[in-house]
Amino acid sequence: MSTPLTLSQDISCSLQRIFAMLRRHWYLLAGSWTRIVELIYWPAVQMIMWGFLTQFLASKTSYVAQAFGVFLAGMMLWDSMFRVQLGVAISFLEEMWSRNLGNLFVSPLRPGEFATSVLMMGLLRTLVGMIPVSIMAWIFFDFSVYGMGLALAGFFFSLVMFGWAIGVAVCGLIMRHGLGAESAAWGAMFLILPVAAVYYPVAVLPAWLQMIAWSLPPAYVFEGMRALLVDGVLRSDLLIGAFALNALYLALGFWAFLAFFEAARRRGQLLGQGE
Repeated sequence: MSTPLTLSQDISCSLQRIFAMLRRHWYLLAGSWTRIVELIYWPAVQMIMWGFLTQFLASKTSYVAQAFGVFLAGMMLWDSMFRVQLGVAISFLEEMWSRNLGNLFVSPLRPGEFATSVLMMGLLRTLVGMIPVSIMAWIFFDFSVYGMGLALAGFFFSLVMFGWAIGVAVCGLIMRHGLGAESAAWGAMFLILPVAAVYYPVAVLPAWLQMIAWSLPPAYVFEGMRALLVDGVLRSDLLIGAFALNALYLALGFWAFLAFFEAARRRGQLLGQGE
């Protein structure tokens, strides 16, 4: 008869399984130069496009000249959130495409551990892509997003949390409905772009859309970013509001993932998923 594990042993085993999954996906990424280039290519293209646009606008109007970095910083922060969500989904889809879900879940790996590993991989993929792009913005346009100081860490990790929430919920949706729902991995985040206040303040939206915007953490982050870059004011109230909402959305995202997992398990869908 096996001896029940103590709490500390259970936590240790759980962390080992999470990091085993993390290493698996890291080896997939590190072993493919095309995957690494892709992580850097798309945000770099957007950064260069928006950089030239904002340089042009800066020479035309005094306001945009004052707020030169708003568009560029907004683009990079938005792309960070999108890359986190997409990185989570891609790490999950790698298992779907290779028909490996069944193999994973007959092991001691728990659904929550699997979800945690793909969230961490989503963050790593984003850092691999966005750190070189932020350096390119400094070299090409003499704009450093790091000039926001510690506030940048708050903005970034708030957006990471929201990207995690959407990403893990999308993973559950794909697990339940198969690769027919794969398009959600690419398009889910863009549904909120018009009300995320990335390039313009929430105040320009109609009143009914403003209520929707203030129910989403990105609006708080981008309003706080503009207040810092344009007015030199750090709105800690906006950051606190964003993190509070993110905690709620992340809990809902995990709940959705586990509910979809249980539904897929009951219907025997885990073994048949894949290309």
